[in-house]
Amino acid sequence: MKTVIQIALWLLSIFFVYQIYVSVMEPIRFDKVKKERYSAVIGKLKDIRDAQEAYRTVTGKFAKDFPSLIKFIDTAQFTLTQQRDSSYMEYDKVYRIDMEREVKVIDTLGFVPVKDSLFGGTDSYKNLASVPYAQNNEKYTMAAKTINTNGFVAPVFEVKVDKSVLLYDQPKDLVAKEKAAISVEEVNGPEIKVGSLSEVSTSANWPPYYDTKQDN
Repeated sequence: MKTVIQIALWLLSIFFVYQIYVSVMEPIRFDKVKKERYSAVIGKLKDIRDAQEAYRTVTGKFAKDFPSLIKFIDTAQFTLTQQRDSSYMEYDKVYRIDMEREVKVIDTLGFVPVKDSLFGGTDSYKNLASVPYAQNNEKYTMAAKTINTNGFVAPVFEVKVDKSVLLYDQPKDLVAKEKAAISVEEVNGPEIKVGSLSEVSTSANWPPYYDTKQDN
């Protein structure tokens, strides 16, 4: 009987040691997975933001959906210009003499495809909508509209993805805690997003740390 009790206690000790190990290591593994996936997702969101800003530069508004944005990248061109100072003589009716006028002249130097400028001529932009690491080819949610702010009508856009989409295979309690967390050192809120539909902004909810590190 004594031997049986000793074995049972030994097994119980192993079980508790394992549970302690899991409780310590699980958050560490989760944090590593989270940061790797966040980095990839944020890298693509930055590409989307760059593409949207190019879309606005050319069209004066933001794309409402990914098919429109991808078609734009595939076909649009940036105009390369150069500004220079110039002057000319013009007869002044007041002084009744020819006077020199200073002007700014903008010369068109050529054109460059948007896809070459933003994506180095690759076709990676065709998968902009797909969320890295997500199941079932999940897509980012994107919307655009115009808002009136202080009498000024301005275009705005927002692109986002719920954290649970890219952390689908992680412990549910840690995912729930992550979505509820508010920290200046991490991505705030339940979603990772860039832009806003309520204010004129192309900022994001990730800290500068993700803007300086190398994207995956």
